[in-house]
Amino acid sequence: MNEYRVVNPATGEHVASFPVFTDAQVQEAISAAARTGRTWAFMPVAERADLVRRAAQLQRDRREELARIIVQEMGKPYLQALEEVDFSADIHDFYADNAATITREEPVDIVGEGSAVVRRAPLGVLLGIMPWNFPYYQAARFAAPNLVLGNTILLKHAPQCPQSASAMERIYLDAGLPEGAYVNVFLTNDQAADVIADDRVQGVSLTGSERAGAAVAEVAGRHLKKVALELGGSDPFILLSTDDMDATVDAAVLARLDNTGQACSAGKRFIVVDELYEEFLEKFSTAMAAVQPGDPTSTETELGPLSSEQAARNLQDQLDRAVADGATLHLGAERSGAFFPPAVLTDVTPRMDAYREEFFGPVAMVFRVADEQEAIALANDTGFGLGSYVFTTDPEQADRVADRLEAGMVFINIVAADSPELPFGGVKRSGTARELGLLGAEEFVNKKLIRKGV
Repeated sequence: MNEYRVVNPATGEHVASFPVFTDAQVQEAISAAARTGRTWAFMPVAERADLVRRAAQLQRDRREELARIIVQEMGKPYLQALEEVDFSADIHDFYADNAATITREEPVDIVGEGSAVVRRAPLGVLLGIMPWNFPYYQAARFAAPNLVLGNTILLKHAPQCPQSASAMERIYLDAGLPEGAYVNVFLTNDQAADVIADDRVQGVSLTGSERAGAAVAEVAGRHLKKVALELGGSDPFILLSTDDMDATVDAAVLARLDNTGQACSAGKRFIVVDELYEEFLEKFSTAMAAVQPGDPTSTETELGPLSSEQAARNLQDQLDRAVADGATLHLGAERSGAFFPPAVLTDVTPRMDAYREEFFGPVAMVFRVADEQEAIALANDTGFGLGSYVFTTDPEQADRVADRLEAGMVFINIVAADSPELPFGGVKRSGTARELGLLGAEEFVNKKLIRKGV
């Protein structure tokens, strides 16, 4: 790879290219982040927070421009793109508003005389490696807390998102952050490995695939660097009881089709008790069929193209293999380029690859189970453990199931409920860290003990 390319997935048009950094540019980027870190870390936290808050306002001021960029880069429907920009701004505001909390000193009750405190200090230069599916939100949840903490950021975005990456760097500079506090870098994978290995870099955060996560963790481990991973998911949507099937189906469709189904924490495996299965499958398939791909620039479009034609070909291959293995296709239509209509699969069994795979697009698997116990067992029978959804009219059952699910997040009778104050992350192959909320500011901080005598 020698360039970052913008190819509009809706049209196939090559929009722009950006050259990969030379090795000299990489070294200068690291040097700039390290130089700035020496003063940025000791700037009063309220001043850092004010600059991050100003970046939030600039995102709101430029929301239409920023939204149009990611519509073009990865096909996100325009209204969803606006929502992502707003969410990114909200994340910046959250950490600016909570700057005193995330940098607080904690006194320690000690045995004996004197005193002790734990003082939070930044680690230094951090590398963020971000994916294409939420170009602003993903960068914001890594950068915002760490900038407030006093870390400096090198941000390697996905190769298909150079325009949004550059736009975010410009916002930080225009907000008044010093050069070097947040540096956008166009890197190859080999260059990224070299950056992780550099003694000036203290940690790396990756959101992406399992394969990418394993590669980054291997390099980080070899060089004894702190690593945070947010990886894939095959989240269960468990339906145990409902007093409004239509509303539950609407929630299920939103859980599967938001961001054209390209979200790690989307509902992907719909697990329904026997007495509700037939009704749910019929209504769910009908509702999924009613949402068809369209022009992502239109405010009427709910489902855009996938991020690229290659992504659509890969998803089609997964779907075709599932059917060849014996799964039943209840809903599906021929794709057109990167545009992929919703699909619903049933009769997926553990012997099939589809049972273990993540479908990163508008494909849903629906499973029939006898009862709560079988639902929990099926939900947990995956290598992933990111999010999960439980729909039931029984509050005690909801709490009981939530306790037994092997997941980092459980949403009960609600979808699309992410918010800046709520921690995000998973277990098992879904990751090793938390982002967002107050926990999101705990990953890259030196909790320094200071013990004083009398």
